[in-house]
Amino acid sequence: MNYILLILGFFLLIKGADYFVDGSSNIANILNIPPVVIGLTIVAFGTSAPEAAVSITASLDGQNVMAMGNVIGSNIFNVLMVVGAAGYVRTLHIENSILSKEFPFLLFTSILIIFLTGDSLFSNSSVNILSKFDGIILLVLFCLFFYNLIKTALKSRNEFTEAENFISIDSDVISYSIDQPLYKSIFYSIFGMIAIIIGGKLVVYCGSYIASTFGISDKLIGLTIVSIGTSLPEFITSIIAATKGESDIALGNVIGSNIFNILFVLGVSSFISPITVQNGLLLDGIFMIIVTLITYIFASRKKDVNKIESLTLIGLYLFYMAYLIMTA
Repeated sequence: MNYILLILGFFLLIKGADYFVDGSSNIANILNIPPVVIGLTIVAFGTSAPEAAVSITASLDGQNVMAMGNVIGSNIFNVLMVVGAAGYVRTLHIENSILSKEFPFLLFTSILIIFLTGDSLFSNSSVNILSKFDGIILLVLFCLFFYNLIKTALKSRNEFTEAENFISIDSDVISYSIDQPLYKSIFYSIFGMIAIIIGGKLVVYCGSYIASTFGISDKLIGLTIVSIGTSLPEFITSIIAATKGESDIALGNVIGSNIFNILFVLGVSSFISPITVQNGLLLDGIFMIIVTLITYIFASRKKDVNKIESLTLIGLYLFYMAYLIMTA
């Protein structure tokens, strides 16, 4: 029954995120918000809702090792497998704004979380703790990041409106793709969020039970099964976006999701209950920083991520998974 409920939990997470993203993206289209902002905000936060549900639920239940492992594992999966698979399907072309603002900010937050957590690395403490105060710092940074995105969205919308005043648009030729009316989009978003919350509880409870029966640590289950399962919405969304030529949404989804995971998910989780982090998990965090930097170098070299670079990223993830299994 636990296996069945675990599968049901993942199904609810994926379908819930699917409904949430569809509904929220449609609302954004109605409001004329550009794709890059949609990718960094609504799609990114929507597809990261499973990570939020799992990690926050784990924190409420006192399983903080899984909460931290889930975020680090998901971020590694996102920058290696999601970007790698999307770039292999179709070369990802990167906007200057992502390379100059959002990607460097992601690197900063990745380094920051290790600095805040690594008490044994930067002090004489023998215990690594992400405290409630650290959680407040992360949440303040998240609010500043979100405020900046909202300001960018409003500026882009105003520029679009001004352009409309000077350009005559033939409604028979140009039209916006709006799948359903506003009230239905709102309903889909709420329904999707409820499914995500229920799915998150099932994954945490059943995943922990199954792991304990096999003697698998919460760290390993968080870094592998749970992190991959909760990252499936990002994986599916980015590949679909890449096939449609929406590089802004594909890469913006990954960057926004990773920032959301670090600042909001870990911020809320540690504020609810301080997170004790094992030294081994700090090494995974350092690996997260390294692969994020490698992906940034690939993206900034020619402002794209091609097939060869994508295969390199996928190979790095397979190597990482082999390492986790061998050292378990």
